[in-house]
Amino acid sequence: MKAAELRDKTPDQLREQLAALKKEAFNLRFQQATGQLENTSRMQAVRRDAARVKTVMNAKAAAAAGEA
Repeated sequence: MKAAELRDKTPDQLREQLAALKKEAFNLRFQQATGQLENTSRMQAVRRDAARVKTVMNAKAAAAAGEA
């Protein structure tokens, strides 16, 4: 997922995306704990995507606060 794609989304869409990523991260952790996880690199990708979403959300919030 690219940060440029995230910048085009609304804050509500970003919150939904973050919730979906957190749910996926939980499921991946559960699979790893039970020994069912096949693609271990997906965990890192999900964590990084969640961090990107949070970064864009914070940047949008700071820009909105700066305008006000």
